Amino acid sequence: MTSTLRTLTVPLDVDSSSGGLPSFLVRDDVLCWSRRENGLVGFGELARFTASGPDRFLEADIWWRHLVIEADVTDPLEIPGTGPVAFGSFAFSKTSAFESRLILPEIVVGIRDGQSWLTQLTLDDVELTEAGALAALAGWLSSGVGHPTNSQLLSFRRPITTTSASQLGDGKVTLESGSLSETAWKQAVADGVAEIRTGKLEKLVLARDVVATLPDGVNAANVLRQLAGRYRECWTYGVDGLVGATPEMLIQVEGRTAQARVLAGTLDRRDAEGLDGSPMEYAERVLAGSEKQRHEHEIAIQSLTTQLAPFSEAMNAHSEPFILELPNVWHLASDVKAELADIEGHVPTCLALINALHPTAAVCGTPTLVAGELIRELEHMDRGPYAGPVGWLDAAGNGEWGIALRGAIIESPTTVRLYAGCGIVDGSVPDAELAETWAKFRPMLESLGISS
Repeated sequence: MTSTLRTLTVPLDVDSSSGGLPSFLVRDDVLCWSRRENGLVGFGELARFTASGPDRFLEADIWWRHLVIEADVTDPLEIPGTGPVAFGSFAFSKTSAFESRLILPEIVVGIRDGQSWLTQLTLDDVELTEAGALAALAGWLSSGVGHPTNSQLLSFRRPITTTSASQLGDGKVTLESGSLSETAWKQAVADGVAEIRTGKLEKLVLARDVVATLPDGVNAANVLRQLAGRYRECWTYGVDGLVGATPEMLIQVEGRTAQARVLAGTLDRRDAEGLDGSPMEYAERVLAGSEKQRHEHEIAIQSLTTQLAPFSEAMNAHSEPFILELPNVWHLASDVKAELADIEGHVPTCLALINALHPTAAVCGTPTLVAGELIRELEHMDRGPYAGPVGWLDAAGNGEWGIALRGAIIESPTTVRLYAGCGIVDGSVPDAELAETWAKFRPMLESLGISS
């Protein structure tokens, strides 16, 4: 036996022309990260790190660096996502009872820019060979969804269509308020606006939860396929029962280049139904033309760029936000790109950057400390991993970490807790903010087959 991590990466011949991850790869127990034609899935668990508290990111960073620094890596591709890879999910709050975690899988399958690969990881003395890696993957697949055929290995399948609640069987599907009733949550919004008007803070993000019960069971694999197929501009994630499709990238690192996508400002696409003119013209007028929405967006951009600046030698962001069009909503969005600085001979790692950036104003508010305390007072719940960083990293320092939005936690085989939040500023109206949460719940509700 050895405690040294060893990995073998081998190319796979998979046609990604039809888009998305191969359907047979996505299972209830899979670790998943995908967007458009790119993605990673992980099978099994070789090692796990957990932490909580204010130093959870730095402790995870130290664990990961110690694990990979002496790793024996055979990687002929050397592209982001090959070699050793860990998937992770972190608590939103330093006071959360949720254990943040990094998970090292036994098998990783990746697809990026038309290239596909398989990585086998081990801490044992077993010999790593291409044939052995392929056999290990086949073993995992046959244990869950049947052995894939050659034609499956060479083709991608689109996610299956959504089902309605009436098709879920004889069991009654229920949807109930979580920590706060709708009336109580609207009062929390009103109280938040009152605090903002005192001058204590400029923006506050308030979230709420609802609990869905599906007596016929929750099919996590189907949820992930639905999200990946319908929300192709988002990053679909699955880590330890946390599933969702986030439109917001906290930080993406490739070499010395870091990128982020910041969202703040939301408009329900249903609001444009039946109106004259094009929907996009409506979005431009109501969303981009709103002083309240643009103010909220500017706060979010300033929050991220201020925290990222000390780690960067150059940075640029859109001078004007653009409209991000999703199936359920429109967002005001801005992309930020930075060249990371070499600090004392080292480029900052993904987790070091996350430690500096999280939480941004887009999911907490500003000033951060004041907003965080008010969130704990008004929400009456532990967000757990909701609005926390979720994603992956490799041994070369590359990684993608989104903010766990438009998601849910599968709490049992039949129950799912969904989360949604809204940016609250002076002028926010409780009824409108409540309606916005329902628009943000829609991706998960639809993927569960629940009409909304």
